Amino acid sequence: MNEIVVTMSEGVLFAAMGLSGEVLRAVADLGYTVLTPIQAQTIPILLEGHDVLGQAPTGTGKTAAFGIPILERIEPGQRWPQALVLTPTRELCMQVASMITALGKYRGVAVTPIYGGQPIERQFRALRQGAQVVVGTPGRVLDHLRQGTLDLTRVRMVVLDEADEMLDMGFIEDVEAILDRVTGEPQMALFSATLPPRVAELAARYLHEPVRVSVAKARTVPAPIVQLYYEVRDAVKVDVLCRILDLEEPGSAIIFTRTKQGADELAEELVNRGYDALAIHGDLTQGQRDRAMGRFRRGQAQLLIATDVAARGLDIPEVSHIMNYDLPDDADAYVHRIGRTGRAGRGGMAISLVTPRDRHHLALIERVMGRRLKVGRVPTPADIAARRRDNFKRRVLETVAAGNLEPYQELVRELADQYDAVQLAAAAFKLIAQVTGKSEDRYGAVEEVEPTSSRRVRAGDADMVRLLLHVGRRDGARPGDIVGAIAHEAGVPGKAIGPVAIYDAVSVVAVPQKSAARVLRALKRTSIRGRRLDVKLARPELIADLTR
Repeated sequence: MNEIVVTMSEGVLFAAMGLSGEVLRAVADLGYTVLTPIQAQTIPILLEGHDVLGQAPTGTGKTAAFGIPILERIEPGQRWPQALVLTPTRELCMQVASMITALGKYRGVAVTPIYGGQPIERQFRALRQGAQVVVGTPGRVLDHLRQGTLDLTRVRMVVLDEADEMLDMGFIEDVEAILDRVTGEPQMALFSATLPPRVAELAARYLHEPVRVSVAKARTVPAPIVQLYYEVRDAVKVDVLCRILDLEEPGSAIIFTRTKQGADELAEELVNRGYDALAIHGDLTQGQRDRAMGRFRRGQAQLLIATDVAARGLDIPEVSHIMNYDLPDDADAYVHRIGRTGRAGRGGMAISLVTPRDRHHLALIERVMGRRLKVGRVPTPADIAARRRDNFKRRVLETVAAGNLEPYQELVRELADQYDAVQLAAAAFKLIAQVTGKSEDRYGAVEEVEPTSSRRVRAGDADMVRLLLHVGRRDGARPGDIVGAIAHEAGVPGKAIGPVAIYDAVSVVAVPQKSAARVLRALKRTSIRGRRLDVKLARPELIADLTR
């Protein structure tokens, strides 16, 4: 028996697997770009027609590993069962059927789950209408075979998923009875987290010269990494993320999204809210990637919004926080992501946002890792204000301990003749809060202040000028494109860029007057949405015409 031990693969893309256009389109809709290790090894083997004995736990991406080869072998015009997948529980049955349905939606493949607890008459109808992929629990599949409502004589592929679970639940005899009813020599795949003797006997009896694929145990998470997750609804994910960012105040953070579009949209939204964020993904040119990474490494951008593909191979020595804006589907990807913090024994934090539909992914990740993650309470404005006060007090005390305060002490002595020392200190603290863009009201709530460096600054202020760019709505331009171009090409921090107004054919953006010449030079060498930019200072009368 040939054996392959699978470890974490770097950047194996679905697009490079030679799959049909329909399957690739469905994969893209699901937001998948990089294969998990089990997928990268198993899919080619099954597509070549070999049987597979896979030792892989739940949560490693097995369903797509066998589901995609099933879909590639299905003849859509033949309305009878061509593939059978056996699962130990109805929950897994429904999950597998749902995934194969999503992957096969553009091939027009009919997938039918059959399990106990559901009216069998409904399953009769689905089978009569021409189910091509049947996913079922052993007991219910046997019921249909005995009643003559399920025909396995033309099945081309059979998958046994979580065979050790079927052994533990006493289903192995049922599985053997089902396999004995399958005629011909269908391709077989057996997946099991462990291979006890009874499962090994089953594989030896029914699989023909299988290739054995074993998934190496997920890497352990370094001890210094604190892992938290927050339960959140989709509608408020960005708001919750911003509260967490304000509470944690990360020195640098990578925020992972599932898709390239998601990375762009999240980066744009964060920039519009005043954060120093930039996106990096596979659609960027190498030059754009290098410039973005250069800004992140130099500390000119605090947040890097990345897809798994773009993050592979990045050399980032110190990242204080990893955030899963979109939770990955498998434990390997999760461990690979969060391993980018807490390196060399340093502390780090990994934070995940978990929506209701992500809960089963979280459970699988916890199961494979062998540990439960701690659930966090979404911070309130009062929590953020309290954390800021504590951090500020700590920094003040550190400054006192460091000494070298003589010039400032002299200033305090001069003012102390007229004002109370407490008032002077409070006024100084208020000035610092205004410079940093945040202050606290007397109730401890966070109050947004509009410093002149903020993106919320009015474009008419004396220290800002407006530029006219000949790219607009009809070109598909978005505020994030323009802010990103100025930040990446001219090196202007995102929070220093003023409002962006996009019209049909042109756009207007406010930039600091002191940076205007540099921005003009940089943008004239830049393209947005494939359009070379024509940039000039915006005349007041033109702005008036556009805004009428």
